Amino acid sequence: MATQQRDSFDRVPTDLARRGAHRGPKPRGRGWITFAWAALATGVLVGLGVVGLFAVDNSNQFTSAIGGSSAVASDSATPVPTVEPTTDPAATVTILNGTTTSGLATRAGDQATSAGWTVGAEANASTSDITTSTVYYSDAASEGAAKGLAAALGGIQIALSDQFQGATLTAVLGSDYVDPAK
Repeated sequence: MATQQRDSFDRVPTDLARRGAHRGPKPRGRGWITFAWAALATGVLVGLGVVGLFAVDNSNQFTSAIGGSSAVASDSATPVPTVEPTTDPAATVTILNGTTTSGLATRAGDQATSAGWTVGAEANASTSDITTSTVYYSDAASEGAAKGLAAALGGIQIALSDQFQGATLTAVLGSDYVDPAK
Protein backbone atom coordinates (compact mmCIF):
# COMPACT_ATOMS: atom_id res chain seq x y z
CA MET A 1 0.00 0.00 0.00
CA ALA A 2 1.25 3.47 -0.84
CA THR A 3 2.00 5.90 1.95
CA GLN A 4 1.19 9.58 1.78
CA GLN A 5 3.66 12.28 2.46
CA ARG A 6 3.51 13.96 5.83
CA ASP A 7 2.51 17.62 5.93
CA SER A 8 2.24 20.37 8.59
CA PHE A 9 -1.02 19.04 9.96
CA ASP A 10 0.60 15.72 10.81
CA ARG A 11 3.10 17.39 13.16
CA VAL A 12 0.99 17.62 16.32
CA PRO A 13 2.77 18.05 19.63
CA THR A 14 2.49 14.98 21.82
CA ASP A 15 1.55 16.91 24.96
CA LEU A 16 -1.50 18.45 23.33
CA ALA A 17 -4.75 17.26 25.01
CA ARG A 18 -7.19 18.94 22.61
CA ARG A 19 -9.34 17.17 20.07
CA GLY A 20 -11.51 18.48 17.23
CA ALA A 21 -11.72 21.89 15.59
CA HIS A 22 -10.89 24.94 17.72
CA ARG A 23 -11.43 28.61 17.15
CA GLY A 24 -9.31 31.36 18.45
CA PRO A 25 -10.58 33.61 21.27
CA LYS A 26 -12.98 36.42 20.34
CA PRO A 27 -11.46 39.88 20.34
CA ARG A 28 -12.41 42.09 23.30
CA GLY A 29 -15.11 44.71 22.81
CA ARG A 30 -16.94 42.81 20.09
CA GLY A 31 -20.30 43.16 22.00
CA TRP A 32 -19.98 46.96 22.02
CA ILE A 33 -19.44 47.04 18.29
CA THR A 34 -22.66 45.07 17.73
CA PHE A 35 -24.53 47.38 20.12
CA ALA A 36 -23.19 50.49 18.35
CA TRP A 37 -24.34 49.20 14.94
CA ALA A 38 -27.80 48.38 16.34
CA ALA A 39 -28.09 51.85 17.93
CA LEU A 40 -27.00 53.51 14.69
CA ALA A 41 -29.54 51.52 12.67
CA THR A 42 -32.32 52.41 15.15
CA GLY A 43 -31.42 56.09 15.00
CA VAL A 44 -31.42 56.08 11.20
CA LEU A 45 -34.82 54.32 11.05
CA VAL A 46 -36.39 56.70 13.58
CA GLY A 47 -34.98 59.69 11.71
CA LEU A 48 -36.37 58.42 8.40
CA GLY A 49 -39.75 57.83 10.05
CA VAL A 50 -39.90 61.39 11.42
CA VAL A 51 -38.90 62.87 8.07
CA GLY A 52 -41.50 60.67 6.37
CA LEU A 53 -44.23 61.84 8.75
CA PHE A 54 -43.37 65.47 8.14
CA ALA A 55 -43.41 64.84 4.40
CA VAL A 56 -46.89 63.31 4.61
CA ASP A 57 -48.28 65.90 7.05
CA ASN A 58 -46.88 69.17 5.74
CA SER A 59 -48.75 71.28 8.30
CA ASN A 60 -45.89 70.71 10.78
CA GLN A 61 -42.96 73.08 10.46
CA PHE A 62 -39.47 73.08 11.89
CA THR A 63 -38.66 76.43 13.50
CA SER A 64 -35.47 77.50 15.18
CA ALA A 65 -35.68 79.50 18.38
CA ILE A 66 -31.94 80.18 18.40
CA GLY A 67 -31.14 83.28 16.38
CA GLY A 68 -33.71 82.50 13.72
CA SER A 69 -37.22 83.64 13.20
CA SER A 70 -39.89 81.75 15.02
CA ALA A 71 -43.61 81.82 14.60
CA VAL A 72 -45.34 84.03 17.12
CA ALA A 73 -48.77 82.97 18.31
CA SER A 74 -51.39 85.61 17.78
CA ASP A 75 -52.88 87.19 20.87
CA SER A 76 -56.43 86.95 19.60
CA ALA A 77 -57.93 83.49 19.51
CA THR A 78 -60.36 82.57 16.79
CA PRO A 79 -63.83 82.96 18.26
CA VAL A 80 -65.86 79.79 18.42
CA PRO A 81 -69.32 80.42 16.99
CA THR A 82 -72.05 79.84 19.53
CA VAL A 83 -75.28 78.22 18.48
CA GLU A 84 -78.43 80.03 19.54
CA PRO A 85 -81.42 78.05 20.90
CA THR A 86 -84.17 77.63 18.31
CA THR A 87 -87.61 76.06 18.18
CA ASP A 88 -88.07 73.57 15.35
CA PRO A 89 -91.66 72.26 15.21
CA ALA A 90 -90.69 69.94 12.33
CA ALA A 91 -88.13 68.10 14.49
CA THR A 92 -89.08 64.68 15.79
CA VAL A 93 -89.01 64.84 19.61
CA THR A 94 -89.05 61.84 21.95
CA ILE A 95 -89.29 62.29 25.72
CA LEU A 96 -88.23 59.41 27.98
CA ASN A 97 -88.82 59.14 31.74
CA GLY A 98 -85.68 57.79 33.40
CA THR A 99 -87.10 58.03 36.94
CA THR A 100 -89.67 56.22 39.05
CA THR A 101 -92.02 59.25 38.94
CA SER A 102 -95.19 58.18 37.17
CA GLY A 103 -96.38 60.35 34.23
CA LEU A 104 -93.27 62.56 34.17
CA ALA A 105 -92.70 62.10 30.41
CA THR A 106 -96.31 63.09 29.65
CA ARG A 107 -96.10 66.26 31.75
CA ALA A 108 -92.76 67.20 30.20
CA GLY A 109 -94.23 66.49 26.74
CA ASP A 110 -97.12 68.85 27.50
CA GLN A 111 -94.60 71.49 28.58
CA ALA A 112 -92.63 71.05 25.32
CA THR A 113 -95.84 71.15 23.24
CA SER A 114 -96.89 74.41 24.88
CA ALA A 115 -93.45 75.84 23.95
CA GLY A 116 -94.06 75.07 20.24
CA TRP A 117 -92.48 71.61 19.89
CA THR A 118 -94.08 68.58 18.21
CA VAL A 119 -93.66 65.61 20.55
CA GLY A 120 -93.80 62.28 18.74
CA ALA A 121 -93.40 59.87 21.66
CA GLU A 122 -93.53 59.93 25.45
CA ALA A 123 -92.40 56.77 27.21
CA ASN A 124 -90.38 55.29 30.04
CA ALA A 125 -86.65 54.81 29.53
CA SER A 126 -85.17 51.31 29.69
CA THR A 127 -83.81 52.14 33.15
CA SER A 128 -85.27 54.18 35.98
CA ASP A 129 -82.06 55.30 37.69
CA ILE A 130 -81.03 58.21 35.43
CA THR A 131 -79.58 61.04 37.53
CA THR A 132 -78.94 63.78 34.96
CA SER A 133 -81.59 65.04 32.54
CA THR A 134 -80.20 65.47 29.02
CA VAL A 135 -81.46 66.33 25.53
CA TYR A 136 -79.61 64.16 22.99
CA TYR A 137 -79.27 65.24 19.36
CA SER A 138 -77.85 63.03 16.62
CA ASP A 139 -76.63 65.63 14.13
CA ALA A 140 -74.46 68.71 14.77
CA ALA A 141 -76.91 70.75 12.71
CA SER A 142 -79.56 70.07 15.37
CA GLU A 143 -77.59 71.65 18.21
CA GLY A 144 -79.66 74.86 18.17
CA ALA A 145 -82.88 72.86 18.31
CA ALA A 146 -81.48 70.78 21.17
CA LYS A 147 -80.66 73.95 23.10
CA GLY A 148 -84.17 75.26 22.43
CA LEU A 149 -85.83 72.06 23.68
CA ALA A 150 -83.53 71.98 26.72
CA ALA A 151 -84.54 75.56 27.54
CA ALA A 152 -88.24 74.70 27.10
CA LEU A 153 -87.84 71.81 29.55
CA GLY A 154 -86.27 73.99 32.21
CA GLY A 155 -82.64 74.35 31.16
CA ILE A 156 -81.40 70.77 31.13
CA GLN A 157 -78.12 69.61 29.56
CA ILE A 158 -77.56 68.73 25.89
CA ALA A 159 -75.24 66.15 24.35
CA LEU A 160 -74.38 64.93 20.85
CA SER A 161 -75.06 61.18 20.63
CA ASP A 162 -76.12 58.65 18.02
CA GLN A 163 -77.56 56.12 20.47
CA PHE A 164 -81.15 57.29 19.92
CA GLN A 165 -82.04 56.49 16.31
CA GLY A 166 -85.30 57.57 14.70
CA ALA A 167 -85.75 60.87 16.54
CA THR A 168 -84.03 64.17 15.86
CA LEU A 169 -84.11 65.06 19.56
CA THR A 170 -84.50 62.74 22.55
CA ALA A 171 -84.98 64.14 26.05
CA VAL A 172 -84.12 61.68 28.81
CA LEU A 173 -85.44 62.93 32.15
CA GLY A 174 -83.44 62.09 35.25
CA SER A 175 -83.90 62.53 38.98
CA ASP A 176 -82.62 66.13 38.74
CA TYR A 177 -85.53 67.15 36.49
CA VAL A 178 -88.00 69.61 38.03
CA ASP A 179 -91.52 68.28 37.44
CA PRO A 180 -93.64 71.04 35.81
CA ALA A 181 -96.69 69.86 37.80
CA LYS A 182 -95.07 70.74 41.14
